[in-house]
Amino acid sequence: MRSKLFVPGTRPELFAKALTSAADAICLDLEDAVSEPRKDEARETVRKFLESGEAAASHKTLIVRINAMDTPHFERDVAAVAQAGVHLINLPKPQSPAHVRTAAEAIERAERANGAHAPIGLLLNIETPAALRTAAELALAHQRVAGLQLGLGDLFEPLGITRREPSAIRQAMFAVRIAAGEAGLYAYDSAFSDIRDAEGFRAEAMLARDLGFLGKTCIHPSQIAIANEVFRPTDEEIAHARKVVEAAREADAKGAGAYVVDGKMIDIPFVIRARAIVESARSLGLLTS
Repeated sequence: MRSKLFVPGTRPELFAKALTSAADAICLDLEDAVSEPRKDEARETVRKFLESGEAAASHKTLIVRINAMDTPHFERDVAAVAQAGVHLINLPKPQSPAHVRTAAEAIERAERANGAHAPIGLLLNIETPAALRTAAELALAHQRVAGLQLGLGDLFEPLGITRREPSAIRQAMFAVRIAAGEAGLYAYDSAFSDIRDAEGFRAEAMLARDLGFLGKTCIHPSQIAIANEVFRPTDEEIAHARKVVEAAREADAKGAGAYVVDGKMIDIPFVIRARAIVESARSLGLLTS
């Protein structure tokens, strides 16, 4: 999921276009992109789309960002969107493990009611000081949690932290990545609000990639190609990873624990990473064997 394109829940004319975009995933938004008076309208619009043949035929990862648990919309959102074919529900501002467990229970009830048999995962937004401080606890709160997503705008703005402050961005990213790693989950990067600043988007995406994030949120179609390019494994990485995987097979056969590939000492963590790169390359059609 190198790129995830946000689509406002009030813009059904954009849903089909998003499905034909190059984004790996689309996220239908019921939260920030929808004004309070239009929440019910957006929920119904998204529900109808999720029940449509277009959505069922899509091969993209389908995500819905619902409203937070402290709003009157949470239960109705979950009941409407926990449909067959939805892969993830994006939960804003979880504040405690109990919040996460309550959200998971609500999804389970809605799945039964809507006939959704494949479990829907939870993508948790880390966008408050409390969530950042307890991110690992949130990640470990329930088996439905699939990943942690950083929300820099919501995290920084109330604190008066400049959104372009490099050290603050790096520290927040690092904290989320380590928390996700503790739980064995992926970390996903924040949106970048200035759609005119392609180089700013690229720089932030490259930092996220260097810190081990899976991909980056896109709020405009022009950002998709950059995210896809930044978060795909390079030809050099793929070639090296294949060498490592092959060397690991030979080492296992000989009972060797550590060995050298391309002048680099290799042991289990490097093998795990190499296998992930090879699998990612295969899933993207970059390898045929």
